[in-house]
This record gives sequence, structure tokens and C-alpha cells, in this order.
Amino acid sequence: MLQFITDPKSKVPVTDQVRAALDGGCRWIQVRMDDASDQEISNVVETIKPWCLETQAFLLLNDRVELAKTLDVGGVDLRRDDMTPSRARLTLGAAAVIGVYANTFDDVKRVKALDIDYISIGPYAATPGNDEKNPVLGLEGIRSICREMLQAEINIARVAYGGVRLEDVVPLMEAGVDGIAVSGAIANAHDIRKATEDFLKALEPFKNNS
Repeated sequence: MLQFITDPKSKVPVTDQVRAALDGGCRWIQVRMDDASDQEISNVVETIKPWCLETQAFLLLNDRVELAKTLDVGGVDLRRDDMTPSRARLTLGAAAVIGVYANTFDDVKRVKALDIDYISIGPYAATPGNDEKNPVLGLEGIRSICREMLQAEINIARVAYGGVRLEDVVPLMEAGVDGIAVSGAIANAHDIRKATEDFLKALEPFKNNS
């Protein structure tokens, strides 16, 4: 599975990024606009939500749990210092999709008993927006966490994030993740629609595993 995370630093407006990614076949959109106001995010969601409904695409917000509830989107992607997953679940309800971040297996163990839908494992590679508190894991780091989750029988979907490029798709999927989250490699591509199609094509052999 492919999650597209919007990049507000791209030269392409966020709404245009989403439109092109949807046209390319992506069915999992995360709106990430860290420095934007709630009103600015609301304006974006007002534009893209009908497109997501038309294409049956999941629409999530990064953090902003209360705003996600107000805008009636599909769920949230929570960072470590955001609202707790338990409180987010109470706020958004049983049907919401909730993802959390993990940089270590200890992070995974802390959330394994919570009602969450996926864990974003990373960052995989260095990116300009990396949080220094989260060391880059690389392929072996992500493989190690996936292996430990399997050994501990923690059956929560695993998504690799952070600096993922097209050539990283196959090794990451072979390392044990169920999907990938991509931002810059799509948002800053010359042709966002084609870049999305290329990522989905690379994921095709793993479709039955996710």
C-alpha cells in the first residue's frame, strides 16, 4: 500500500499534489502542513475531500485530532508528542484510522496494546525535515523492527516512512513492511501523477502481502 504525504515546501500547491496523486492511483492521502493554521488546512480539505470520496481514498490529517473530527476526515497520523492514541480514538470514534510513529522496538511495545491501525517505522533515510530525536534507521534498522514485531506476534500493519525513493520500494517491502509512505519523491517530482504510478507499479508484486 502507498500513502502519499503532502509536502507544503513543494513548488506545487498541496491541493494540486493531492489531485495528481489521486489521478495516479494513490488511495491513501495524509495532509501534512506542519506550520499551517487550522483554517488553512480546512481550506485544503474542503477542496480535496470530495476528490477522495469520489476515488474512495482514505484521507488523514497529520496530528490535528480535533480538526480531523471537525472536518470529518478518515483519521490521523500521530507523532510521539501528539495526542495519545487512546484519546484520539475516543475523540474520533471506532471507524477512524489511527497511525502512530515508531523509531525503536520499544516504541512499538509502548503502543502494541492500543487500538491503532498502523505503525509508521522510520525515518528510513535523512530528509531536510527530519526530527533529530529520531535517528535514521536505514534498511537494516527497519528490517530489525519488523523482525522483532513478527517474533513478538505484534500484528499491526507496518509502514516505512522518511526519505523513501522509488528504488527503495522493493528492499523495504522485502524487509518486512506492509506499505510505504512517500512525500518528497512524489510531491517534488516533475510529473506527480507518473511518479505515483511508478510507486504503485513497484508495489504491485507485494499486493497480496499487504
